[in-house]
Amino acid sequence: MNLNFLSGLLHLSDPTLPIGGYTHSNGLETYVQQRIVNNLQTAKEFVENMLQYNIKYNDGAFVKLAYNAAENNDLELLISLDNECNAIKCPKEIRQASQKLGLRLIKIFKRREHFPLMEAFEKAVQNREANSHYCIVFGVYAYLMKIPLYEALLGFYHTSVAGMITNAVKLVPLGQLDGQDILFSLYPVMEKTANETIELDRDMVGLCNTAFDIRCMQHERLYSRLYMS
Repeated sequence: MNLNFLSGLLHLSDPTLPIGGYTHSNGLETYVQQRIVNNLQTAKEFVENMLQYNIKYNDGAFVKLAYNAAENNDLELLISLDNECNAIKCPKEIRQASQKLGLRLIKIFKRREHFPLMEAFEKAVQNREANSHYCIVFGVYAYLMKIPLYEALLGFYHTSVAGMITNAVKLVPLGQLDGQDILFSLYPVMEKTANETIELDRDMVGLCNTAFDIRCMQHERLYSRLYMS
């Protein structure tokens, strides 16, 4: 095993990476306050459904597309993908959160990793030609750091699932061991979803998830909030 690729993958997909992901629930706080997610089983269903029916067709798909664009050193395509990603994120909080996470990820890695393609992409962001969405930045760095596509997707899904579980443990609330049980149970789902993403039909990218979007939009009007989204 290439230890350099493994080290890079662990760093890039670390759920505790200081980019601010812990401040966002991506609509889960709304689901909890509406008592739709209220126990171990419904928390697991939320995370699994979010992974299989939302992230796979949206952020996960863009990780793959950005990875492929970086492989071809295609800055124009990266900018186009980033703008497409921006357009399909209807809830303002989710759209802004994704942009901030991407910017902070760039800020962390550019201190140590100097890649002309990422520097050109960051310049496009500064010129307001692109929006720095997290999934796009993740996909580009995954390729530039020589992380194989399947492992990059699995890492992306793992950090996404771990974040949702952490939020569920706090919000429902659940016990820490309950959260770990959810994570264990979703290993096969994450592996299956990573493989499915690699083969995903381009026409399926951006598949609408109306209920998730509505819950995210409702979040800003909740009586009390722990999270920003």
